[in-house]
Amino acid sequence: MTGAELLQNKEQSAQKMCGQLADLLLNKGWNLATAESCTGGLIAAHCTDLAGSSQWFERGFVTYSNAAKTDLLGVDAALIDQHGAVSEPVARAMAQGALQHSKAQVAVAVTGIAGPTGGSADKPVGTVWLAWASPEGVSAELQHFAGDRAAVRNATVVHALQGLVQRLQRP
Repeated sequence: MTGAELLQNKEQSAQKMCGQLADLLLNKGWNLATAESCTGGLIAAHCTDLAGSSQWFERGFVTYSNAAKTDLLGVDAALIDQHGAVSEPVARAMAQGALQHSKAQVAVAVTGIAGPTGGSADKPVGTVWLAWASPEGVSAELQHFAGDRAAVRNATVVHALQGLVQRLQRP
């Protein structure tokens, strides 16, 4: 399978998950907010590609810079200084901030290193922290995605959407 075919499969997978996500959110009467760094709004774009998404998609925050994370989501600058922007505490704070700064009941946040530069020994390219927040609390997960910048970003979108669907399917 070529790189273009793999990308198309991920796109189709993301579209399918957005449909599932829409059904789950509508059944709960909930809205979604996204807080995105390394994906630059791709999760929100996939969600809003679906007709009727205004019934369940409340808003998306693209907080690429540390200042944006602080200004728009209320992430404590000291938290970023202490742990780095790509960290579990920052991902959790982004997800909580998305809920606090919106009318949504569920949020997803992503922060990572898409590459091709910016990685380090501790946090290589492909390192992504994801967090999901809802009235039940906040959960976070570390992933290491392989591939070029587009592959890392697209894998992050798919994983973020999968995480939302899985969490919303729980009784």
